[in-house]
Amino acid sequence: MGEEPVNSTDSDYLISDYSEPGSAMSYPSEEGVLLCSLQEVRQFSRIFVPIAYSLICIFGLLGNILVVTTFAFYKKAKSMTDVYLLNMAIADILFVLTLPFWAVTHATGKWTFSNAVCKLMKGIYAINFNCGMLLLACISMDRYIAIVQATKSFWFRSRILAHNRIICLAVWVLSLIISGPTFAFNQKYNMQGRDVCEPRYDPKLDPIMWKLLGLGLQLLFGFFIPLVFMVFCYMFIVKTLVQAQNSKRHRAIRVVIAVVLVFLACQIPHNIVLLVTAANLGRMNRTCSNEKLMGYTKNVTEVLAFLHCCLNPVLYAFIGQRFRSYFLKIMKDMWCVRRKHKALGFPCARVNSEAFVSRQTSEIMDNDNASSFTM
Repeated sequence: MGEEPVNSTDSDYLISDYSEPGSAMSYPSEEGVLLCSLQEVRQFSRIFVPIAYSLICIFGLLGNILVVTTFAFYKKAKSMTDVYLLNMAIADILFVLTLPFWAVTHATGKWTFSNAVCKLMKGIYAINFNCGMLLLACISMDRYIAIVQATKSFWFRSRILAHNRIICLAVWVLSLIISGPTFAFNQKYNMQGRDVCEPRYDPKLDPIMWKLLGLGLQLLFGFFIPLVFMVFCYMFIVKTLVQAQNSKRHRAIRVVIAVVLVFLACQIPHNIVLLVTAANLGRMNRTCSNEKLMGYTKNVTEVLAFLHCCLNPVLYAFIGQRFRSYFLKIMKDMWCVRRKHKALGFPCARVNSEAFVSRQTSEIMDNDNASSFTM
C-alpha cells in the first residue's frame, strides 16, 4: 500500500511525492535552488494509474462479491478461516470502491471532490487495506492451529469460532486505530494553484516526525506483521503436509506456496519503495534523476500491491475444490433465473439448491479441519 494514493511534500524544500501531478518541484543544493521537473512522471501517472486502478476495481469487485455471495447464500462459515475470508472480501470490496476517486485525481491532476469526501476516502482506503492485511495474518494463524495442532485444537478452535464476531470486531477496531492519523491530518487544501487531498500538519508540529510515524505504522501492520505470521505459520504447515501421505494434502502444499509467493511478489517491491522513502526524509542531497526514477517505481509497485486484493478471492477461495463447486452452482442458478424470465416453466437448478447445500455442508463437517482454500 502506498503511503497515500496522492502524496504530499515532505516539507517546504523536499520532494516526497513521486507521483505528484505538479509539473515541477524545487529543492536546495550546494549551488543553489534547482528546479526538478516531474512532468514526465505526471504524464505517466495520468495514463497508467487510472487504467490500472479501474481494472483492479472491476476485477476486485467481481471476485470479492462472488465470495460474499457464496457465503451469504450457499456456504455457511464453518471455521474461523471462513469467517476471516468473508471479512477480507468485505474489506477488499470497500477498498477497491475508493480507487475510482484516486483514478480521477491522477487523471485530472487535482482533487475535485469535497473535504468531507477527502477524509472519508482516505480513511476507508487505509482502514480496509490494513484490515485486509491483518486478516491475512489471522488466516495463517488459524490454518497453523487447524493443521499443525490438529489433534489438540478442536476444543480451542470451537471456542474461538463461538466468539468470531468479537475477534473480527477487534481486527476492524485495530485497523481503525492504526488509520487514525489518516482521518486526523488529511484534508482538502490548495497547493501550488490546485486542490489536493493530502496530509496537512500544524506548523508547530514536526512534519518529518509525523510522516515517519505514519510510514512506520503502515510498514509494521501493513507488511511486517502479516509477513512474519505467514512465514512462520506456513513453514510449519508445509512441513506437516509433507509428512502426510495424502494427495489432497499435497495439493494443499501447492496452494500454500502460491499464497506466500503471491503475497511476497505483490508486497515486497512497494514496501522497499516505502523504506527508501522513509530513509530519504530530510535528506538534502537527492538528485532529480533519482526522484523521477522513484516516481515511476512508486506508481508501478503501488499498483502491484493493490493487485493483491484481486488475487485474494482466487488464492483463498476459488482455487479450493469446494468453492469452485459453489461458484459453478451460482452460475447455474443465475442462468436458470435468466432463462426462467424468458420462458416460464423452464426447470430451475435452484429447486435442488437446498439438497446441494445440505450435501456440501455434510462434506465440510466431515472434515472440519480442512480449509476452504486448501482443499
